[in-house]
Amino acid sequence: MPELPDKGMLHRSSPYCVDETLERLGAVLQSLGIPVLARIDHSGGAAALGLEMKPTKLLIFGNAKAGTPLMLSAPTVALDLPLKVLVWEDADGKVWVSYNTPQYLQERHGFAESLLPNIAGIRVIVDEAVRA
Repeated sequence: MPELPDKGMLHRSSPYCVDETLERLGAVLQSLGIPVLARIDHSGGAAALGLEMKPTKLLIFGNAKAGTPLMLSAPTVALDLPLKVLVWEDADGKVWVSYNTPQYLQERHGFAESLLPNIAGIRVIVDEAVRA
């Protein structure tokens, strides 16, 4: 495993390519009734400008029922909501799924600890998506 920063992030390896990992994440979210709000293709944007970049895509998801209480508790958490998952390929061709931990977001923004369960499901979502 390459040396990946933690600084409030978790990184899970995926046995699938970037696109398949994204599809699997989307399927898990759909099964839970959590809307995907945006997909950002960083590597596609780079390619459009003639720049070379390994596959790197961001999935943004969430819902107001879970996020609004956090933003009421600490308005600055809106900088980090909705939740995001980055799916990317490293220089060796290994695929990773990276995301901010709920604990990091709570420490960063100071929302009530009792609201951690509102965003704690991100780990289960990622774990399910990368399961072989």
